[in-house]
Amino acid sequence: MKDNIAERISLLKDKFDSIDQSLETHLDGLLYSKPITYWDYIQTDALLSLQIQRTQLPDEMIFIMYHQINELLFKMILWEIEQVANNESLSTAFFVDRLGRISRYFDMLSSSFTIMGDGMEKAQYMKFRDTLTPASGFQSAQYRLIEFASTELINLIDFRFRADINRNTPLEHAFEYLYWQAAGKDYKTGKKSFLLQEFERRYKKEFLDAMKVYQKVNLWSKFKTLPKTDQEDLNLINAMRELDHNINVRWVMAHYNAAAKYIGSSNEEATGGSDWRRYMHPKYQKRIFFPELWTADELKNWGITNLTSCEILTR
Repeated sequence: MKDNIAERISLLKDKFDSIDQSLETHLDGLLYSKPITYWDYIQTDALLSLQIQRTQLPDEMIFIMYHQINELLFKMILWEIEQVANNESLSTAFFVDRLGRISRYFDMLSSSFTIMGDGMEKAQYMKFRDTLTPASGFQSAQYRLIEFASTELINLIDFRFRADINRNTPLEHAFEYLYWQAAGKDYKTGKKSFLLQEFERRYKKEFLDAMKVYQKVNLWSKFKTLPKTDQEDLNLINAMRELDHNINVRWVMAHYNAAAKYIGSSNEEATGGSDWRRYMHPKYQKRIFFPELWTADELKNWGITNLTSCEILTR
């Protein structure tokens, strides 16, 4: 037996001994296992079987696949955030790298809206959208988890009620004043739309659990636990600002403009019945994950100016 093969077998034996497993059993398993293929590893057949249309209109397939791709990207983003949240010896370099990854995912999300915005016939969309009621992209649970994992809860509270919410507010009470409640709740009567009721029935417990888990390990909280010198690192500050802008202005506005193209001129509600303009446009809710990294003027004009790019700070 060649020395390099013998060395590998020895390393494998050490590996399996450390977990009380038999090397011989695992080697026997290799004799009978089949070689991996691309389609088995990626689960191509399962993935391509998940597009179920409700109509016969061809462009509905584009709509379905586009949103499924979004959800896969959301999963990638959460995967990256968790690496930061669970890192007990977080370095600036690691933080910057992961923030850069997340920003690239959101770059992809923002630029991809042309696929839906320019890639569907309006006449087809206006027909198949009626079969989607009351479902809405509002009901993306992964996107809500990204928000909880990115910033302190106060930054997700409806701008009109932030003065009444603080860190001591019970999570279940604060939940009722999250900014996206405005898309399906009448604050005067407390009545919630069917869209919101169903969303909460399916995900409220998961959301409350996530709110608790990420209270101290969201991206903004992790940033504030770094040494002062690290918090002043311009590479890190710019990475934080870029991500904040990408999520809360650039991507949101790309989504807003795509929606406006199809339903804006008709003055219609979104499929879930929400006031999508006031809910989506960043100038209304002032969704800002890392507010202390922006100037007073930038905060004042959030969502009104500088929609496509984020200023890079220099020394």
